[in-house]
Amino acid sequence: MNRTHQAQVAILVFLITLYRRMISPLLPPSCRYEPSCSEYARQALRRHGLWRGGRLAVLRLLRCQPFGAGGFDPVP
Repeated sequence: MNRTHQAQVAILVFLITLYRRMISPLLPPSCRYEPSCSEYARQALRRHGLWRGGRLAVLRLLRCQPFGAGGFDPVP
């Protein structure tokens, strides 16, 4: 991962952390998966980088809905 991608990943991870600390506590728990969608996104971005990690995070968010199965879904 080049420095530009590393910086972009760091910014996204920072924004996810802000969401988890400031916004998420104000909302009722609704994620059907373990780890939570925000934690999954953080792990995916750190493990796979901006493009693949971002794609995994978006696909996970699309799966997290009331009719989804939920359960344990680790980052590949």
